[in-house]
Amino acid sequence: MNESVLRRMLLIIAVLGLALGLGAWRSGADFVSPDAIWTAATLPVVTMLAISILRDFWIGRIGVDAIALVSMSAALLLGQALAAVVIAIMYAGGTVLEDLARGRAERNLRALTDRAPRVAHRKSAHGTETVPINQVAVGDELLVRAGELLPVDGILTDASALLDESTVTGEALPERRCASDALRSGTVNAGEAFVMRASAIADKSTYAAIVRMVAAAQTAKAPFIRIADRFALLLLPVTLLVAGIAWYLSGDPIRALAVLVVATPCPLILAAPVAFIGGVSRAARAGILMKGSTALEALAQIRTAIFDKTGTLTLGGAELIEIDVAPSQEAEELLRLLASLEQASHHVLADSIVRIAHHRNLALSQPRDVREYRGEGLKGQVDLTSIAAGSRSLVLGDRPQPQWAESGEERHRNAQALRVFLALDGELAGIFTFGDAIREDAPDTVGALRSAGVTRIVMLTGDDGAAADKIAASLELDAVIADATPADKVATVETEKAMAPTMMVGDGINDAPALAAATVGIAMGARGGTASSEAADVVVLTDRLQPVAEALRIARRTRGIALQSIIVGLALSGIAMIAASMGHITPVAGALLQEGIDVAVILNALRALGDGRLEHNRARRTERS
Repeated sequence: MNESVLRRMLLIIAVLGLALGLGAWRSGADFVSPDAIWTAATLPVVTMLAISILRDFWIGRIGVDAIALVSMSAALLLGQALAAVVIAIMYAGGTVLEDLARGRAERNLRALTDRAPRVAHRKSAHGTETVPINQVAVGDELLVRAGELLPVDGILTDASALLDESTVTGEALPERRCASDALRSGTVNAGEAFVMRASAIADKSTYAAIVRMVAAAQTAKAPFIRIADRFALLLLPVTLLVAGIAWYLSGDPIRALAVLVVATPCPLILAAPVAFIGGVSRAARAGILMKGSTALEALAQIRTAIFDKTGTLTLGGAELIEIDVAPSQEAEELLRLLASLEQASHHVLADSIVRIAHHRNLALSQPRDVREYRGEGLKGQVDLTSIAAGSRSLVLGDRPQPQWAESGEERHRNAQALRVFLALDGELAGIFTFGDAIREDAPDTVGALRSAGVTRIVMLTGDDGAAADKIAASLELDAVIADATPADKVATVETEKAMAPTMMVGDGINDAPALAAATVGIAMGARGGTASSEAADVVVLTDRLQPVAEALRIARRTRGIALQSIIVGLALSGIAMIAASMGHITPVAGALLQEGIDVAVILNALRALGDGRLEHNRARRTERS
């Protein structure tokens, strides 16, 4: 039988026993005593609790549930059957409440696994066949119908597709993808049917990695939780000592029983796990996958952040930085003509130019009579216009640049940028500057990390020092380490980690060793599952940097809520123990009071599911005032 169902049955038995006993007591029935009914309703809870404690003891774990067992057993032995059944209800109710709280905290994680893709529509010479996703091979052409999940990672072969990526990335609005764009499994086709080519098998696709991380998040136990378990264990002898002293000084065993009842340590048992699962679930909604509570707790203590440059602080590709345009030309039209010509090239920059034009919804024309000059550029015809695109020497030859191009030449003279010259019918019409641009949200992310308590931010890159220093200056970083090999990156991370808890943020395969070496490794996983995602403790599924700061905020808030729940819960239990030892609380009242404490602690722990921004803004306003 499912343990959750069993716990609910025990609660029902205890509640029915209490009700029947009260009915017998009020009616004055002689054939059965209320105490016998209450005892009978308590014994199943006592029996199952004893079995659970013995099972835990057999595997080397001693839990503080023993206090609940002692209190119920003592109540029965002292003839306090009513107190015993109330304690049984409170204990069984606490376990059911824990199940409900865990269920709510894990709901978002379960939603991810429950909606995992299971079938794919594979195209073949005989038409389209529906197959299980484990039969999809790399290179297979797949049809994705409207409203369906993408079964595996792939490349879009049709002109465009509209995808709902909210479940994977947290982005609320559908995203438009163009031909040759990478697609990820688990996202939803929010538009018309399209065809894609599989680039990974199911087990190696993005969504399979998500499911594995979710499983880890639900089973891993954070060090903070293990410390709470060990601390809770100390509560057992302390409780017995206080109960013994109360009995000795008063001569009344009922006082000792009341102490045992109010000491049932649900704040320690429930608060930390519920809060940490809630935090992991909250992060998942924001497109941040944490590999269990251990990663979340470690992230909460980070003081140093190390960032890779290319693909992390920067966009990691040939991005269009600027277009210098001749007085009689228009930038968008020049880009359309350039992209039309570049369709005939296999150069990596050509792919970027065509992609940029597609994203701007430019209608490309078919180029004709194209001739490619290796390493220099292209010449051809587009819409009856002769076009030359490429290096200055190919396009201009020995001719000087026109005056309108001089300012751009000066701006990019010492920059790490690639300049593509475009001539129409022999006249220079525009100059396109491509480079690795800083992410738009990088400055805000760095600022948010500093506000969250990160005291040192370092850039660690294999690029040359000049390019690295330029990025670092614009972001006001504390240190820059350039020309670093993968081994240098690991050594740097180890050095920083020896001084303070350190997170490493990267995206490339060469970052994987450094991610594994850090206190917490964070992978920018938006561009597909890589070695970096496997090595990391946290994976950001959106192609933005801001979730790194959001992950840290969620982690710190979650750990604070767990600690708050434990401290407040134990403090209230301690006060109740003192009051019970002085005779101010009866066993029945103590059981009701302890249940109230349990409910308050669990509700507080469930705050980890929320955003917390209202609390943060209120605190900021208080500081300013």
